[in-house]
Amino acid sequence: MKKYFIAGILVWAPLSITIWVIAWGLGLLDGVFGSVMRAIITVFPRQFAGDLQHFRELPGVGILIVIGVIMATGLLAISFAGQWWIRMWNKQINRIPIVRSIYSSVQQVSSTLFSGSGQAFSKALLIRYPHADSWVIAFQTGTPAKEVTAKLGEDYVNVFLPTTPNPTSGFFMIVPRAQTIELEMSVEEALKHIVSMGSVPPNSSSGITATQLPHHF
Repeated sequence: MKKYFIAGILVWAPLSITIWVIAWGLGLLDGVFGSVMRAIITVFPRQFAGDLQHFRELPGVGILIVIGVIMATGLLAISFAGQWWIRMWNKQINRIPIVRSIYSSVQQVSSTLFSGSGQAFSKALLIRYPHADSWVIAFQTGTPAKEVTAKLGEDYVNVFLPTTPNPTSGFFMIVPRAQTIELEMSVEEALKHIVSMGSVPPNSSSGITATQLPHHF
């Protein structure tokens, strides 16, 4: 019974977690659409508000509309007219105190992460942490600011050290390049290795096979 139970967990755990993550993301999109729809319903007259509310309650409509809006925005953004509107929008946002600081910071981070030419997460490295006799896998995210480089006076790199098993949190560190070891594994392989707490080696196939199922105890 114990063998069958663990074999069942090995099959259902990856599927359940995958479904949970997808459902969370879709729910977030639907929540964004719901907030927009509630604001729109309050503006329209009462005779139309009821129809809009029924439309809002249709399952999956919010997700489809949000995805459509994102795709349409991207299509507009790559056009000449769209780029002009984006420049005007950024100019207006940058005039608002506090908002401009948050908006510009998020814009720079997202542009760096999603740009193919950026340095973010370009390499997987080995660095010494938390002491000189242990090593961890980190990701190179760029080079230090000019002021930092001038004060340190050596060749340093910016790295992000993710935590396990949740790699979305971690530490930003500036370490000497000479004290890092560049790995040949890809960033994706290194991330899988970290999330699995070292149990999944690089270059291994995803999923479980018959040999991974427990045979006896």
